[in-house]
Amino acid sequence: MPDSSTPSYVHWFRHAAPYINTHRNKTFVLMFGGEALQSDNFQHIIHDIALLHALGIRLVLVHGARPQINHNLAQLNLDTPFLKHRRITTRESLPAVLNAVGSIRLQIEALLSMGLANSPMYGARIDVVSGNFVTAKPFGIHEGVDFQLTGEVRAIDSDAINHNLQHGQIALLGPTGYSTTGEVFNLRAEEVATRAAIDLEADKLIFLGEQRGFLDSDQRLVRELNPQQAQHYLSHIDSANSEQYLHLSGAVQACRAGVNRCHLLSYHQNGALLGELFTRDGLGTLVTAMGYEAVRQATINDVGGLLNLLRPLEEQGILVYRSRERLEDEIEHFAVIERDGMILACAALYPLDNESENKTATGITSAEIACVAVHPDYRKSNRGVQVLQFLEQRAKAQGIQHLYLLTTHTGHWFMEQGFEKVELSELPSVRQAMYNYQRNSQVYRKRLIKA
Repeated sequence: MPDSSTPSYVHWFRHAAPYINTHRNKTFVLMFGGEALQSDNFQHIIHDIALLHALGIRLVLVHGARPQINHNLAQLNLDTPFLKHRRITTRESLPAVLNAVGSIRLQIEALLSMGLANSPMYGARIDVVSGNFVTAKPFGIHEGVDFQLTGEVRAIDSDAINHNLQHGQIALLGPTGYSTTGEVFNLRAEEVATRAAIDLEADKLIFLGEQRGFLDSDQRLVRELNPQQAQHYLSHIDSANSEQYLHLSGAVQACRAGVNRCHLLSYHQNGALLGELFTRDGLGTLVTAMGYEAVRQATINDVGGLLNLLRPLEEQGILVYRSRERLEDEIEHFAVIERDGMILACAALYPLDNESENKTATGITSAEIACVAVHPDYRKSNRGVQVLQFLEQRAKAQGIQHLYLLTTHTGHWFMEQGFEKVELSELPSVRQAMYNYQRNSQVYRKRLIKA
């Protein structure tokens, strides 16, 4: 049980530690519009970016410049209408675009260079690199309208960006790109960020916007979406709400191209980045294709897939043999992760009867985790952890206080998941009676803390 006398920040650090380890050396693309730079919270965003960098996260920042461009154009009495969520960039308006983008780049570089004592930036020493990483081409003529110097991304120099990231630098990209003929094109920052995340094979794409995430028609925050659900919402978003449309469509495109997780957050919310990345529930909207592999209760239709997953491990002596009939009888105890009809991972939870003096109102305080298995092609993922956590939550809901497991090969992995090795004598007597001394399995236990 947590000690109530322990400062809250200690608990926070301890709970954040798994995320710190997971995110280290991963590539995140973070996009924010020019509006974010005008927010009072932007200095905190810079501090959080510095913290992410200090924790070993490889960062690519992509900024927009719409309000700054609008300001420059207003001073020149120039009007550049929008069509298809893109500004029609005339040759006369291009200097206003370049001036705004250049000023923002210098502003961000200056903020990341701060090292004031008694501030979060003290000792940060961050090197920021920007350059001609983005190759562009003309957007062309659409609906009879010539977009002139408005372009779209043709290529991202991912090799050059990765070279800088490997040397501990932050890459900074803006909403401009260069053609092979030496012209400069005005681009959508959302498109630059999405394409950069895809080409860099980034682990995350993060959009900072006006809203705290994606809001449905009732203005309620949608916590998680898969690409299909997000695409459905896109068809119903008011086209005038370009920010939500562009962020959500960018997330869908990135997910379908292999980026595992995309996040929609608010640049107004202090600590949104840290809350989203280092807590279980997050603060914004997560768009991920991995939702298709959510852990679920097994059904009788999964028996064939379970047999295919378990047989090789049984033949190696890693798992105890289970016949088809036994699996059918015990299917209610199993949880699985399935994709496209194939079982990728499984585990089972078997409640253990306790001695009468230890019984609770439910009569059960202990359970056994068994048959934890992950398909060989997916063992570098966290699917084993996912199915184990699913069963732990189920056990908590049943009032179970202790989880036990027996293993001959994977004790260290279970210790990483919070189990501790115990003596056979500490195993509930009902399970001791069925212990197979020939297998000589080690016994592990985990105490469950009520949520």
